[in-house]
Amino acid sequence: MSKKEPAEKLKRKAYEKELRKLQEELCHLQDWIKASGERVIVVLEGRDAAGKGGTIKAITERVSPRVFRVVALPAPSDREKGQMYMQRYVERFPAGGEIVIFDRSWYNRAGVEYVMGFCSPKQHKRFLELCPIVEKFLIESGTRLIKIWLEVGQEEQDKRFKARIDDPVRQWKLSPMDIESYGRWYDYSRARDMMFEYTDTDHAPWHIVHSDDKKRARLNAIAHILSQIPYKKVDRAKVKLPARSDKKKYDDRASIAGRRLAEQRY
Repeated sequence: MSKKEPAEKLKRKAYEKELRKLQEELCHLQDWIKASGERVIVVLEGRDAAGKGGTIKAITERVSPRVFRVVALPAPSDREKGQMYMQRYVERFPAGGEIVIFDRSWYNRAGVEYVMGFCSPKQHKRFLELCPIVEKFLIESGTRLIKIWLEVGQEEQDKRFKARIDDPVRQWKLSPMDIESYGRWYDYSRARDMMFEYTDTDHAPWHIVHSDDKKRARLNAIAHILSQIPYKKVDRAKVKLPARSDKKKYDDRASIAGRRLAEQRY
């Protein structure tokens, strides 16, 4: 059984120490993914303000965006609305040697689309029935699928929403859809429960990460991802820098001395 979330929030110094260790492991994972040609999808879902963006940043800030690709799709275009529902997600699936992280995914249909009335009850039910079948096919075709649900409590979500209202660097996170969904807490809870009932399968299980403490959530999410992939450290030849040639030497600082400089404010 999973442990109860600790009451005391993790201190920054301890967090940064553990994050560094995990990010080193993510770099080893990256080397293994490239060498093995594996395909991995990480689905990150959760309520608004559950900490998806911060978790993704913690995962990706030390690795190559060519290996760890983040997909955060906007609302579908008119053309995409006429496609099969999963089509625009399938187009972003990984090739060999890639990990794709979906910041929200096809599970939009089980959550926001259903709660906000953007799809019909029939479409919602059809999605829940077909999703496990599609995911089974995906896995049997050789793609690893990791599904994480970030669960934030009502009081903590309230705090985070209020913090966004007056903070210029966070206001962009508070969309009209977020405001509209704020009052529908229990509608989202029921939609979540129904989603788990249909799609928490043996071949593609959901794992919940409690995220009232953002730092613990990030560490637990990364540790979980690492635990789901049987990677090994890939031996790399130690890089030796070559000697610089002085054959065409000139004063390359003097040659730009008269160019325009950005104002040195700092």
